[in-house]
Amino acid sequence: MSEPTWKPTSDHLPSVHRHRKRLRRAQIRRRRLVASVVVVALIVVVAWALVGGGGPARPAAAGGGALSGHSTSTTRAAVSTTTTLPPPTTTTTGPGSLPQTGAFPSTSSPLFAANMAALWTAIVTNSLPTAMPAFFPEPAYVQLKTVASASSDFTDRLQSDYGLDITAAHALLGPDPSNAQFVSVNADSAYGHWINTGVCDNDVGYFELPNARVVYTVDGQTHSFGIASMISWRGEWYVVHLGAILRSGSGGEVDDPETGSGTSAYSSTC
Repeated sequence: MSEPTWKPTSDHLPSVHRHRKRLRRAQIRRRRLVASVVVVALIVVVAWALVGGGGPARPAAAGGGALSGHSTSTTRAAVSTTTTLPPPTTTTTGPGSLPQTGAFPSTSSPLFAANMAALWTAIVTNSLPTAMPAFFPEPAYVQLKTVASASSDFTDRLQSDYGLDITAAHALLGPDPSNAQFVSVNADSAYGHWINTGVCDNDVGYFELPNARVVYTVDGQTHSFGIASMISWRGEWYVVHLGAILRSGSGGEVDDPETGSGTSAYSSTC
């Protein structure tokens, strides 16, 4: 092969060296520029991933649009609430399942008023189930009594007599019981007295209130009859004998029906 017709001479060497240095500097600048671009790109990718832009695509909302910020916030709040807060709890424990207290009942409490209203409605409609809120609770009676099979005694004797007495009071209201209008239950709290444990086959003490009066009107005329005995459980009065404590027969009875509001009388019954 023939040699090139031109070769650098000693006079040309400095310029050649300068040219090569410029080429090397240009290559170094290009490499630094590429490296800088790569570093900047990596920083952008990492930052995008940290703010959530690099994750999987989010589902679109109905209609093809992206999920709104409001929808996302609501969903996160629901998840947080479900995870951290306990579900609401309810209880069905009746007062009769709880232990007795020594609190003296009031005849002006909301529960007393509600129970007496239920008793009156039951008498007008001749409905034993309607009257049960006003009646002494069976679980409390089982705690109270030392007699054998207190639960059967409650159902077969006490509750049965209550139903018979409701029917008798219903008949007292006349041919149109719905015409009778409830006025009040008059009870003298001064007659309330404590019954000690061991008295009348009782294993738990309680207060007893005799001879409260149910007052009502028929065609503008005032009438009344008695509630033979109420006893306490956890600071509330409940009917335990409506028509009579000591019964004269097997049928229902009405305690001392009178024209007018009547008068309560003290009795040391238990």
